[in-house]
Amino acid sequence: MTRIEDILSPDSLGFDPQQLTERYRLERERRVRTDAEAQFLEVSNESAFANKYLAEDPYSETVQRDPIKDESEVIIVGGGWVGMMTAARLTEAGIDNVRIVESAADFGGTWYWNRYPGAQCDIESYSYLPLLEETGYIPKLRYSYAPEIYEHAQRIGHHFDLYKNAVFQTWVTEARWLEEEDRWLVKTNRGDEMRTRYVCLGTGPANRPRLPGIPGVESFKGHSFHTCRWDYDYTGGGPEGGLEKLSDKKVAIIGTGATAVQCVPFLGASAKQLYVFQRTPSSVDARNNRETDAQWAASLEPGWQAERQKRFGEAILGLAMYPEFKDDGWTRLTQNLQAMLAKAEGLPMDQMGDVVQLADFQTMESIRSRVDEAIENPEVADKLKAFYNQFCKRPTFNDEFLATFNRPNVELVDVSDSKGVEQITEKGIVANGVEYEVDCIIYASGFEITSSYQRRMGIPIFGVDGESIYDHWDEGMRTMHGLMTRGFPNLFLAGGLFVFQLGANYCYGVDVQAKQVAYAISALNERGVLSANVSEAAEQRWIDDQLSDESSGAQLVLGGSSENCTPGYYNQEGTAKRYRDVRLESYGKGLGAYRRVLDQWREDGQLDGLELKT
Repeated sequence: MTRIEDILSPDSLGFDPQQLTERYRLERERRVRTDAEAQFLEVSNESAFANKYLAEDPYSETVQRDPIKDESEVIIVGGGWVGMMTAARLTEAGIDNVRIVESAADFGGTWYWNRYPGAQCDIESYSYLPLLEETGYIPKLRYSYAPEIYEHAQRIGHHFDLYKNAVFQTWVTEARWLEEEDRWLVKTNRGDEMRTRYVCLGTGPANRPRLPGIPGVESFKGHSFHTCRWDYDYTGGGPEGGLEKLSDKKVAIIGTGATAVQCVPFLGASAKQLYVFQRTPSSVDARNNRETDAQWAASLEPGWQAERQKRFGEAILGLAMYPEFKDDGWTRLTQNLQAMLAKAEGLPMDQMGDVVQLADFQTMESIRSRVDEAIENPEVADKLKAFYNQFCKRPTFNDEFLATFNRPNVELVDVSDSKGVEQITEKGIVANGVEYEVDCIIYASGFEITSSYQRRMGIPIFGVDGESIYDHWDEGMRTMHGLMTRGFPNLFLAGGLFVFQLGANYCYGVDVQAKQVAYAISALNERGVLSANVSEAAEQRWIDDQLSDESSGAQLVLGGSSENCTPGYYNQEGTAKRYRDVRLESYGKGLGAYRRVLDQWREDGQLDGLELKT
C-alpha cells in the first residue's frame, strides 16, 4: 500500500510541503486587513469622485429622449451576456415583447466597458463566447481580444433582433411589485415608469466598478480613471496599444489582478515611468494563444459548441481530460492531481485531501518557476511570486506581463507589508513611507463581485407587502433553483449573482439558467398564470440542498476557506465575515448536476414549488 509519507517526501516532490504551508500562512498574514471590504469606496451618487465611474461613459455621448411609460411582457435588467442570452432564449421560445434596459450605450456589458489595452477573455473563446452556432460565427483566436468580443455582442443583438425594444444609457432605480395589477413597475434615472409581467435581473457579476477607499483619493490633482473607463483621449492609442501620449508621463497603476496583468505590458511599453502598486501578486501562467485553425473550423458539426463547453467543464473539474485542453492553464491543477492520484493508488480516503493540496503546491511551484525564468532581478522576482493555492485568486494567463518588469522605466512597488497604499496626495501616491509623484493614476481595482447584495446589485427591489429583497436575504440568499425567491413573484435572477455551477466558464452556466427562465415564462403564459411565487417549503428545500455536505465543493472553486487564502474578492478580503454566503449561491454538486435538476423539473411539467395565481 502507498504511504502518504512516500508521497510527501520533499525528495520525490521537489519541494517541501511543510515549508510551503508556513510560507503561505505568513504571506496571508502580511496582507489581511481588519477593514476587509470597507477598504473600498461604494460607487454611488453620494460621492462625486465615485459617481463619475457610474454615470459617465467615455465611449458615447448621452442621447436625450422622453420618459417611457408603457408595458412589456418581460424586462431584463442588464445588456451583457446574461441579459442577451436570456433574451435570446426567450425569443427562441416565441416571446418577442422583451425589453433590455442597459446602462451602457450598447450591448456587451463588461465587454462594452472594458476597452483597456490588451483586454481579452481568459477562457478559450470557443467555449466562452455565447451563441456561436446560433449566430454562425467562429472566433479568430483561441483567446479573443475585447474588440472582437464586443463585436460578437452586437452580432447577437442583431441576430435576435434585441435592439428593437432595448433601452440604453438607462439605470434602473427601483423595481416594485404591484400586487393588485400582478405587474412589476420599473423606474429609471430617465424618468421611465415601465410596467411588465416579468422582471429578469441580468446584472452580471462585474457590472459595478470597485474603487479603493485610500485616504486622500479625492485630492489627487492629476489625471485618473478606472480601467473599465479607459481614457484614450489622455493615453492615446487604442485597445491594441500604442499609448503614445504617455511618453512624457509618470503613470501609476494600483492593482495587479487579471486586468492589470493584461494592460501593464502596454503601459510599460509607452509610459516615461510606470509604477505598479501591488499588495498581492497574481499567479501568471502561459497564455498559449493562437489563430483559429481554418480546417478545424470547417470540420465542426452541429452541436459542437455545447459539446465543447461540456468537455471543458469536465476537464477543469478533473472528471475527464481531452487533448484540446491539455495545454490550457485552467486544467494544469487537475492534470497534476490525476497524476498524483495514480501514484497514490490504495491510499486511505482520509488522506486524499493531502494529495489535493500536494497537487496544488506542485501547480503553483511550476507557475512560480516562470517568474524566475522571466525576471532578471531576483528581489523583484520574489515579490511577483504567488504563495497561495491556485484558486484563492482568479488565475491569470499572459506571456508579456512578467517581462515588463525588466524594463528600466517600470518599477514594482510592493505594499504587502503596509497592507496597501497608505495615502493619495495632490501630487501622487504614498506607499511604504515614500511619495511617488505621478501625472496619472489608473485604478485596476476590479468590480463589486462579492460585496453585500445591495451594494453589488445597486437596485432597490420591493416585493409582496413592500418587502425589500435585501431584507429577505438578510441572513443569506434564499431562492429556489437560484432563480426565483419567495415574496417576489415573476422575478427571475438569471445569472445576476453567481451562476450555480462549479467551473470557470461563466457563460455556459448562464445559458443553463437562461433556458430555464425561457421555459418557465412560456409555461406560465400557456397556463394563463398571472403570477408565480415560490412556496416557503420549496425555498427551504433548496437551501437545505445547498447546505448539504454534498454541495461543499463550491468552497474549492471559490477560493477555499478564508483561513487559508490571501485576501481577495473570493473570500471577502480574507475575513471570516461573509456578506454573501457562497454556499447558497454556487451549486456545489457541479453544473452537470444543476442542469439535471432543472431538466427534471421541466420534464415533470408541474411547475413544482410555485404558488400560482390564475
